[in-house]
Amino acid sequence: MKVEQIMNRDVKTCRPQDSLAKAAQIMWEEPCGAVPVVDDQRRPIGFLTDRDICMAAYTQGRPLEEIRVETAMSRMLVSCTTEDELGSAAQLMRQKRTRRLPVVNQDGALVGLLSLDDLACEAARPLRGGVNDALRNLVLEVHLSINRGRVRLHPPA
Repeated sequence: MKVEQIMNRDVKTCRPQDSLAKAAQIMWEEPCGAVPVVDDQRRPIGFLTDRDICMAAYTQGRPLEEIRVETAMSRMLVSCTTEDELGSAAQLMRQKRTRRLPVVNQDGALVGLLSLDDLACEAARPLRGGVNDALRNLVLEVHLSINRGRVRLHPPA
């Protein structure tokens, strides 16, 4: 299955020169915890999470309206394409320990977002003749790699 089959196509973005107040408003109105930061050609150049906003407000000690997105965004960006297989995108998430992948077209422009939640929903969907155990296991691997050291698996009681 290809990434484009389950990715979110309605992705809200912000620009590096936007204020953190504007980015926070997007996250509030779109119930999401992160937004890609794009340039004028809609190419992803960073990612901003709600935690990034909180930490910037705390460390810079200024109102969000005065702080620019570019001062708080993560510049370490990993993306995939619409034509990538879900398995390879999930492996990339696992290797890079990320919950979200911007999805780009052949020109590098943002066309969607693939999240760990998207993969989990697809893995939980019943298939004709059974379940997608391989994708379920991969989702678990991604989750555990992201939360390494914070998640403890306990044996059933």
